[in-house]
Amino acid sequence: MEAVLRAWGANSYGQLGLGHKEDVLVPQLLKDVSCKCQDIKSIAGGGGHSAVITGAGELFVCGHNKAGQLGLNHTEDVLCFTLCTALSGFCVQEVACGWDFTIILGRAGLVLSCGSNAFGQLGVPQISGPCLIPQKIKSLKEKAVGIAAGLRHALAATESGLVFQWGTGMASRAKRVHQGKTLPVFWAAKEPCEIKGLEDVKVKRVAAGSYHCVSLTGEGHLYVWGSNKHGQLVSKEVFLVEPKKVDTQFFSHEKIGAVWSGWTHLVAQTETGKVFTWGRADYGQLGRHAVVPDGQETCTASEQPMKLFCNIPISLPCLNGASQIACGSEHNLAVVGDCCLSWGWNEHGMCGDGTEANVHVPKPVKALGYAKQILIGCGAGHSLALCQNSTLDSGHQKS
Repeated sequence: MEAVLRAWGANSYGQLGLGHKEDVLVPQLLKDVSCKCQDIKSIAGGGGHSAVITGAGELFVCGHNKAGQLGLNHTEDVLCFTLCTALSGFCVQEVACGWDFTIILGRAGLVLSCGSNAFGQLGVPQISGPCLIPQKIKSLKEKAVGIAAGLRHALAATESGLVFQWGTGMASRAKRVHQGKTLPVFWAAKEPCEIKGLEDVKVKRVAAGSYHCVSLTGEGHLYVWGSNKHGQLVSKEVFLVEPKKVDTQFFSHEKIGAVWSGWTHLVAQTETGKVFTWGRADYGQLGRHAVVPDGQETCTASEQPMKLFCNIPISLPCLNGASQIACGSEHNLAVVGDCCLSWGWNEHGMCGDGTEANVHVPKPVKALGYAKQILIGCGAGHSLALCQNSTLDSGHQKS
């Protein structure tokens, strides 16, 4: 059976790869992908661009390119997925897309970057303007095993279990909160700088929000740092300058197997398959009707009780056993069984239900039907799914 790629949501820069720049409210078939869909192994997105990696390690990109974030040696937006020829022979393993930059991890543990470097988010301080071709981050001496991109900062987890951070996008917030105090050097780093406070643990994965960072250890524990404006760090502090472990009691004392981050909310899955969400909730991004302790709906309640309620990880039984999860800035996708679910911010149709109304609980993306194999990915305001055995007919392919 032939695999097909479908895309929906915000499309101001052509990030859906459909050949035009109009938002799409229902999953639409990509007719011009320039690689075999069955070869696609991962999907990622950023502020306004998208990236897919094939099994052969080739990177195909489309969308916003004003800062050269597509790595194609020009700054024109690209409306269809196009091969990044500058990475020929590099064998891409993972890609992380920030607001206007891209971080690329190769098979040998090398990390490259391209796009805007206005906040040092490329990890190559010698580059002053936009970087149009991926450059090696030579100062990262250790082999990386995982990468993450926030709004204007980036992270890498290394083979030895260390975490490096670069990009000054969060520095002004850190300084504001800790006036007069000396900040750890990694907050102002324009090249990879080791995170202090994780020396006794071995990190295997990293994730990033707009102004926060997350790491997952081999022991199944989460460490968080950065902005806690929306309770996403499960702390009473407004800003965590150093990593803090999230107490396992919030996850029924189970080990965490995977973690994902939106801009201001987090999703974690335990090793037994339970899924927890917490953080900002005003677009429905937590997938649960937040009810404050006095029983009032949050829309009529004051902001403070809502924050108290949302800064605690709570499990979503409807996502138990999810085989995949992806977070956009404020919306999410998950694969449970053979069904793709969506929830959260829907202003540009990124939940794929044909409307622009926010979705407060996970619901099937009906237009995708049921597929035996689905690979999902999100950008800030858009969604992509690789489907096999889809029940969509040609009548549904129009937006």
